[in-house]
Amino acid sequence: MLKLVIFDCDGVMFSSREANRIYYNHLLEHFACPPMPEEDVDYVHIHNVTDSVTHIFRNHPRVSLDDVNRYRAALDYTPFLKYMTMEPDLREFLQRIRPRYRTAISTNRTNTMDLILDIFRLRPWFEMVVTALDAPHPKPAPDGLHMILDHFGLRVEEAIYIGDSEVDREHCASVGMELIAFKNPDLEAHYHVNSFLEICELPPFADPVAP
Repeated sequence: MLKLVIFDCDGVMFSSREANRIYYNHLLEHFACPPMPEEDVDYVHIHNVTDSVTHIFRNHPRVSLDDVNRYRAALDYTPFLKYMTMEPDLREFLQRIRPRYRTAISTNRTNTMDLILDIFRLRPWFEMVVTALDAPHPKPAPDGLHMILDHFGLRVEEAIYIGDSEVDREHCASVGMELIAFKNPDLEAHYHVNSFLEICELPPFADPVAP
């Protein structure tokens, strides 16, 4: 029986591709480098910030990654939040599934996740949040999911993950967890949806969920 719903952040709770593009291009511009090609935007959208910084500066050996990370750590992320769009039915979905199901987040975001939860007033809806800073190894490693399952004292078959990328697919496969692919019909997954409210109709949510 399903007891726990785990969310990815970027591409699921939020449309954040443009925010990521502007943020990482800002880092490149600060160090006098050209903006990212589209394939690098794809990469940074699903990977943690440390790997993303290494990736986008890989062809700029004159730039010290230590300098980039020092600048990044001091950079206020707030101005980039205006480029993030929360999914319109996220709150309604959370209202429908709570308290019947426990809720958590496993994301490759780092120190920006707390800010996002507070700015968009989502913190009360999630009982546990695991970021790339919290887990010994970030997604797609299984560490974050193990931490969440251990916290709730649940088995893997009692949880489901909502994700949108190959990293999320590997994250789930690493522990044998079912995956709901969000707005990505090409992703190998147990279920595919284009909105949160569609999830309420899926077999794992077979028992009626009160509105």
